[in-house]
Amino acid sequence: MPALFRPIRIRDLEIRNRIWVPPLCQYSVTARDGVPTDWHLVHLGSMAAGGAGLVIAEATAIHPDGRISDHDTGIWSDDQVVAWRRITDFIRSQGAASGLQLAHAGRKASAWPEQLRLHGSQPVEQGGWQTVSASAIAFDGMRAPVALDEAGIRAVIADFRAAAARAVRAGFDLVEVHAAHGYLLHQFLSPLSNHRDDAWGGDLAGRARLLLEVVREVRAEIGERMPLFVRFSATDWVDGGWDEAQTAQAAKWAQDAGADLADISTGGLVATASIPVGPGYQVAHASYVGEHGGVPVSAVGRITRPADAEALVAAGRADAVMFGKAMMRDPHFALRAAYELGAGSSMWPVPYLRARPEANDGEW
Repeated sequence: MPALFRPIRIRDLEIRNRIWVPPLCQYSVTARDGVPTDWHLVHLGSMAAGGAGLVIAEATAIHPDGRISDHDTGIWSDDQVVAWRRITDFIRSQGAASGLQLAHAGRKASAWPEQLRLHGSQPVEQGGWQTVSASAIAFDGMRAPVALDEAGIRAVIADFRAAAARAVRAGFDLVEVHAAHGYLLHQFLSPLSNHRDDAWGGDLAGRARLLLEVVREVRAEIGERMPLFVRFSATDWVDGGWDEAQTAQAAKWAQDAGADLADISTGGLVATASIPVGPGYQVAHASYVGEHGGVPVSAVGRITRPADAEALVAAGRADAVMFGKAMMRDPHFALRAAYELGAGSSMWPVPYLRARPEANDGEW
């Protein structure tokens, strides 16, 4: 059996393979008041039917003010729980596991929805809102946030815990804490956006404090049986910013606090960062964090060929591989990968069995 298709067990959850779908923000024009819609059901459900082992839903706001845009999904209300439950039930029926990324956008919140192709902050008088962050430092081109005070920080921690409880009720198999891509927890981690001189800033331990308290509270809420991931940006791609050595240490601390896996991406904090995007450009960062932090990791970023992903997992450079754009282009990517790597066709949905290459002269 190819390494990419060997099941992996994390706490009480067994995931059928190592082809995973990362959180993919949809900015859907129909996601009003944070409630996912039929679009989200089809988007996520098609990838589960297509053979993915784990499907993680997009960055989902723990509070209305934590949304990237006012079209984003949320997990702060019971109406959202009911809508998500319909989606998780379908994902499970297809043999895949479901995850929810718990998120707060911080200073990058209140942005225009992507479909409108407008840049910067959505004005308050047009549906936007005041944003918050570690320090009152604006993201490039967006309104300045308000630095969270002690009460505000405690409220964020409480919101993460309450969101985790709703994720359990919504039927998700695991949760992921979003500490990457320049959003709130990343804003606290990076010295470029956190200029605080209190217990929530300063050295690495101070800047990582909010993330670790969130991880502890989420773990306390979901119990010991459910997996908990943390997504990190391993580097800001800017001198003097957040880097892979700090990520490795924070990932180890997060593991000690109750996290099970570090989902490694990069960037997002600095709009002008020069990022050398190319095939597998973030893999080395995932491998570094895994080796130096001593934690399980997933890799993501322009990994599009099943053979390349197989080599990563087989060599122990990553425990799983996230496929984003490749899955959006082809929701049945995992079925094709199984065919190319000789993993068999056991994941095929029954209604699609007659389309298997084995039933069609071996043609994909």
